[in-house]
Amino acid sequence: MVVKENVEGLDAVLAKIEEHKGKSHLYLYFSGGKDETGQSWCPDCVKAEPFVMKNLSKAPEDAVFIYCNVGDRATWKDPANVFRTDSRFLLKGVPTLMRFNTSQKLVEGELMKDDLVQMFFEED
Repeated sequence: MVVKENVEGLDAVLAKIEEHKGKSHLYLYFSGGKDETGQSWCPDCVKAEPFVMKNLSKAPEDAVFIYCNVGDRATWKDPANVFRTDSRFLLKGVPTLMRFNTSQKLVEGELMKDDLVQMFFEED
């Protein structure tokens, strides 16, 4: 069964990556922060999340899925945002789904294509 983790910020995501070090299927999903009602400020994140969550069932049994909140809109839009500048991530937009330590990545509108998201989780 896929292990699901929810974190906010760079330190928290790095701690979870370290905790699951050695896993061959480590997926990171970066999304805009959510308000007290659970609604993200990021419209693309709101649209993409159902596709990602539905297709997560296609991931290998031993996979780890880390859902990372990149912060509020102002934090994300800052060009110096750590998720934009850290060489392990170099995010250009949210939402972004990536397989850690690989070049595999889906960004923004790609995550609203059911077949692409399904293939992403099924690829080895």
